[in-house]
Amino acid sequence: MSEQSLIDSTPEPRTRDSLASDFRRLGLKPGMTVLVHSSLKSLGWVSGGPVAVIQALLDVLGENGTLVMPAHTGDNSDPGRWENPPVPLSWQQTIRDTSPAFDPRITPTRGMGAIAELFRTWPGALRSDHPTVSFAAKGRNAGSIVHGHALDNSLGETSPLARVYDLGGFVLLLGVGYDRNTSFHLAEYRAGAESSVEQGTAVLRDGVRTWTTFRDIDFGDDVFPAIGEEFEKTGVVRVGKIGSATARLFSQRAAVDFATNWLKSR
Repeated sequence: MSEQSLIDSTPEPRTRDSLASDFRRLGLKPGMTVLVHSSLKSLGWVSGGPVAVIQALLDVLGENGTLVMPAHTGDNSDPGRWENPPVPLSWQQTIRDTSPAFDPRITPTRGMGAIAELFRTWPGALRSDHPTVSFAAKGRNAGSIVHGHALDNSLGETSPLARVYDLGGFVLLLGVGYDRNTSFHLAEYRAGAESSVEQGTAVLRDGVRTWTTFRDIDFGDDVFPAIGEEFEKTGVVRVGKIGSATARLFSQRAAVDFATNWLKSR
């Protein structure tokens, strides 16, 4: 969607204050820990763009709240597994040999959207060390959320997802669907996913750029929309408008527990 189309489809500018009011109406409160997956364009035209969105979220959560967003870097992975788009076989070893090592200070996100990309650079935000599926967090619980993110348990018990679960945190899907709900990956581990795949990534080891391989579960997010649809029928999801976007707010613990049972029953 072009910016002109976005302007034409927005009744009035979305602002820091109007978004904060919408977040409060949906159920966000001071002190919450909230994992946000987002689409900026879904909100309509925002005065201040992603800056205003993050400011509004922080305004609502307050000093004792914690804001969390994915900061994934899917391009720092084995090019032999790339699909969107794939690269020629003749390129793949060159990519393994030359792609820069993950650096939480400078490595940009990929496919996370403008809000998450800005948030990883926000003053005071911390970022976990996983080279492909890191998370950024700011607030009271940020340090405990991003600490100890293991390479081969990328979205499992040593990940920020599990720490949000332990804290009784929430998930906000801001203009995106359940296919973007990474918390369902935690349920895959807890449901006993057994299949695994070898993955590769560029990391720094003792200051030296190194290509390393590891094994992790073979994620199956194709079923996430179906899980989300059934989860929403339980009546625990708050659905409302944030600007022009349809947003969903729910307990991450409830969602993970539901998805774990759903996957076990298959």
